[in-house]
Amino acid sequence: MIINIAEAKAHLSHIIERAYNGEKITIAKNNLPLVDLIPHQQTTKRQLGIAKGLIHYHDDIFTTDQEEIEAFYDSKLEP
Repeated sequence: MIINIAEAKAHLSHIIERAYNGEKITIAKNNLPLVDLIPHQQTTKRQLGIAKGLIHYHDDIFTTDQEEIEAFYDSKLEP
């Protein structure tokens, strides 16, 4: 349903009720669609640790041998 701004102002509570009940409402200006009304969705709290036990890595992932250290410091940053 497309409603112009003037009509939306006059019947705002009725339009909100219809959008809340799932009807797609588009507010237009001079019959040019501007915005869609959708029901508010409550945000949920972020749940920490949902990937616990799903990510596996080797214990030595954070160790660096002397050869890697020298390669890092001896590399050129410019081509």
